[in-house]
Amino acid sequence: MKKILLLMILFSLCMAAQTHRFIYEYHFRMDSASVEKRKVSMVLDVNPEEVKFYNYDFVVTDSINKTRGENNVIWDDTPALIRKRNSTVNSNYIMIQNMFIVDTDDKITWNLTDETKTIGGYNVQKATARYGSRNWTAWFTKDITLSEGPYKFRGLPGMVFEIYDDKDNFKFSLVKSYKLPKTYETLSILENLGGQKPVKINEARVRKMMLDNYNDPLREFKEHYKNNTNPDAHFMVMGIEVKRPEQLKELSDMMQKNIKKNNNPIELDKAIKY
Repeated sequence: MKKILLLMILFSLCMAAQTHRFIYEYHFRMDSASVEKRKVSMVLDVNPEEVKFYNYDFVVTDSINKTRGENNVIWDDTPALIRKRNSTVNSNYIMIQNMFIVDTDDKITWNLTDETKTIGGYNVQKATARYGSRNWTAWFTKDITLSEGPYKFRGLPGMVFEIYDDKDNFKFSLVKSYKLPKTYETLSILENLGGQKPVKINEARVRKMMLDNYNDPLREFKEHYKNNTNPDAHFMVMGIEVKRPEQLKELSDMMQKNIKKNNNPIELDKAIKY
């Protein structure tokens, strides 16, 4: 098993404006029927008042923007959320053409076991839970007195080092942690991405928007294509150049097929039935 390097942290929670950053390696299948997995690095920022979880690539882009005076924007289909400390209510950031926020109450009932092992020099204890129609196994340590973990997996009497589901679709593993001298500002990469303030909607509207997007995935594209008056303009869909209107039906079918194939969310009970 790959050895995990963890930087030891002396937690002084009294330091008001500090961010305790945890980096998790996230392995996941977008298609549950495939053996192929994606691997990305995710950030869990534990701040004095709130907790934020998002893709580490956002941090990299933010750093480049600040260094070069640029304003590049990236987004990914990995989870992005914010919650108040000691709260089960998460504000989920979702991109469906535009950015939206969906608040969800995600209380998890954990079952603690007596089983223990060592990860990165820490003693960790096993816990299990049923969440999002999946069975999860978590390994946490009481040596770090933060009741936090990746994604929405919080509420244990210690920090989650590792968590995975029993179908081997998802796994979060803590690989590094360190302390920042002040609270890390995410305004330009989350709360106000590219100058766009997200609109708050409910889960029912999200489902409807995703179904509408599936039923006509090229809706907005077709309008731009139809109204184009520039003979030198080039239109691309999924890496394919659109040269004639007859292509749009085939490309739309391809996009629908891709949407159905990659319909494997962490919370399986929220999968859209296309």
